[in-house]
Amino acid sequence: MKFAVIETGGKQYRVAPGQKIRVEKLAGGADSTVVFNQVLLRADGNDISLGAPYLEGGKVEGKIIRQARDRKKIVFKYHSKTRYKKKKGHRQHFTEVEITKL
Repeated sequence: MKFAVIETGGKQYRVAPGQKIRVEKLAGGADSTVVFNQVLLRADGNDISLGAPYLEGGKVEGKIIRQARDRKKIVFKYHSKTRYKKKKGHRQHFTEVEITKL
C-alpha cells in the first residue's frame, strides 16, 4: 500500500493516490494543481522513508476540486448571574483536494 504523511495548515494528513481531503484554504481555483513539499513520511509496501522533520525532495501533488465554506458552527458566550450572553456563527473556509501523485 502506497501512502504519505504531509503537513499543511498546521495539521498532518495521511494521504494516498486518489484520496480526497479537506485542508485549510489554499490559493488557487478549481482544477488547478497544488504541490505539498512538507512530506513527513512516505511508504510503498515495506519501503518506508522517514524525514527529520521533512523528506529531502519529497513532494505530493494534488488537484483542487473546490473552494468552499464548512457548515456553520455556533459560538456562544455566557456569564451566569450577569445577564451576559453573545451568540455568533462562524463558517471556516476550506479547500477540497484530490491527491494525484506521491
